[in-house]
Amino acid sequence: MATGLPSQTQVIELLGGEFARAGYEIEDVVIDTRARPPRITVIADGDTALDLDAITALSRSASALLDGLDTIRERYVLEVSSPGVERPLTKAKHFRRARGRKVELALRDGSQLTGRIGETRADTVALVVRQGGRWAVRRIPLVDIVKAVVQVEFSSPAQSELELAESTEMGRAGGTEAGA
Repeated sequence: MATGLPSQTQVIELLGGEFARAGYEIEDVVIDTRARPPRITVIADGDTALDLDAITALSRSASALLDGLDTIRERYVLEVSSPGVERPLTKAKHFRRARGRKVELALRDGSQLTGRIGETRADTVALVVRQGGRWAVRRIPLVDIVKAVVQVEFSSPAQSELELAESTEMGRAGGTEAGA
């Protein structure tokens, strides 16, 4: 590169182990050489929330590792962040990490479904939905989900809905229900 910045692959190889030790994985790296100064954005995700303390620690270690490269010849901006709510859920790990969050699903049969994510196994997600005035759990095979997007919530969900999402277990049979 003309800027002397590392490639996306080089950044992932350089930082991957450090992020993994902290409990996170690098989802993406975007290098913007048009920005002044150039920008390296590292998108990370993990089973625990990427809070401000984690971002600060990851940024410091990433900066130290990148600054140690003798190929970088100019100033750059490093940004470490989470994928954000606009990222579609496409893998079982995305659903697992979004447990308790409200999502909108587009299913293979053309139907739409909105609910709260419960337990996710390798091939199925438990979704807490409103059915007949009650909360119920539907088990949705991941292969039947065409699109899944986390919904931004501006008010607190019902406590019974949250409790059902947290208590769903794939081993339990039938459609678990809870009152409103």
